[in-house]
This record gives sequence, C-alpha cells and structure tokens, in this order.
Amino acid sequence: MATLQDKIVWITGATSGIGEELVYACAKEGAKIVLSARRRQEMERVIRTAGLAADRYLIVPLDLADNKDYSPQVQAVIERFGHVDVLINNGGISQRSMARDTLVEVDRELMEVNFFGTLALSKAVLPSMLARKSGMLVAVSSAVGKFGSPWRSGYSASKHALHGFFDSLRAECYDDGLRVLIVCPGFVSTNITMNALTADGAPLRSMDSATGNGLRADYTARTIVDAIKKEKEEIVIGGFKENLGVWMKRHFPSIFSIMIRRMSVR
Repeated sequence: MATLQDKIVWITGATSGIGEELVYACAKEGAKIVLSARRRQEMERVIRTAGLAADRYLIVPLDLADNKDYSPQVQAVIERFGHVDVLINNGGISQRSMARDTLVEVDRELMEVNFFGTLALSKAVLPSMLARKSGMLVAVSSAVGKFGSPWRSGYSASKHALHGFFDSLRAECYDDGLRVLIVCPGFVSTNITMNALTADGAPLRSMDSATGNGLRADYTARTIVDAIKKEKEEIVIGGFKENLGVWMKRHFPSIFSIMIRRMSVR
C-alpha cells in the first residue's frame, strides 16, 4: 500500500490522543476517513480541525464497550464509501492500579473495550475485505502487549490478547489478501492516563510523569501511517526504555524480570 490517497481509512478512538492525530495524518495523505468514538461533538471538532471536505469523511458513533453487533455501523460505511481499505483499531482505555486491589469487574471492562470491542469490529469488517481480497486491520496494542508491567495487569492482559488474535488472523488470511499490523507504542503524551481505570473502576483524573514526558502523539501517528504504507506486520514505537524492555524480555527474560520490578512506570 504505497499510498493512502483516496483510501478509505476507519479510525476508532478518533477524538483524542493518537486517534485524533491519526485523523490529521491520514487527511494529509489524502485518505477518506471514517471517524468513530462516543462523542459526536468531539468528532465534528476533529473534522473541522482536519479541514476535511464533506465528501471526504463519515462520522460513525461507536462505543467499544457495547460490542455485540457492529453490522449497522459497517453497513453505514459501506453504503457511503463502498468498502474499507484500512481499519485502525485505536480506541481503548488504560489502567493504573495494583492487580491485588483491582476488582474483577474492572478487568472485565478492560477486556470488553480493548479486546472484545476491537475483535468484534474487526470481525464485522473482515468479510468485506476478504470478498475484495484486499484490506488491512491495524491493532494499536502497547509495549505492555509485549511484556507485563506493574499497575497495568488488566490493561496488559487485554493487549496481550490482541497479539494472539491478530497474529493468528494474519496467518489464516494472508493468502486471501488481508494484511495485519500490530502497533506497540510505549509512553505517549496523551490524556489516556487521565481516563485510566483505578482499582474500583473510577477514572484516575491525573497525569503520571512517564506518560506526560512520553513521545508526541503526532510523531506516533505519522510512524503508524508510514508502517501502514509499508505494510509492516508489527512495530514498536518508543524511547530507549521501551525498546530496551522489548529486547531484554526476548533475549534475557530473567534479567528483564528484575528490571521491570525496579523500573519507574508511573
């Protein structure tokens, strides 16, 4: 996929952080964009900022926690644009609580939004991609989809699940024209921490220093767009700590176990 010019790109979590910047990055590439999030007013704000003409976008409100049937949303996109070239599963929620303190209901919510919501939307879009023998599914995972981290047990579990599902799907459908990209960002400076779930499910409502000092969201979005165009299968986007963590976990897991216990992740 050498270019996104006139490609139909569907982005979830499109009203803030990486998702919002993905809208701007894809708009600059000449894509036609489907925006999904819960708040229509915020999606309209992003559209105005992106400067997209009326025939270049579609707003499709969507709640990843309500994931029983996304066929009406998929049908709306197909009726408007005919197909989907790229689905970027970016929407999700984070966590800041110790596993021993976290209610199981909170772990379930993390899985419902981050894993089952992403799975359900991808499966709803998949048949049309396979029928055309063309399409890409992008799963925005996390560096903690590659290794576990303190204060993020349920979040990390939901991201690990994405890797298992999308790696399997890629192997099953590659010869049918489907491409799958798994994106593993490290710390990115967004509001994700503000809305992160605490032990009882309440939002954190504060910014941790690691996230606040993370990579810029616009840089992260541009890196994702470049990976889509190059049809990469997996990328890690992070600073020294994140890339070192992935490398150490793979090659020296015992040493990494000591490192992650001592590393500041808040």
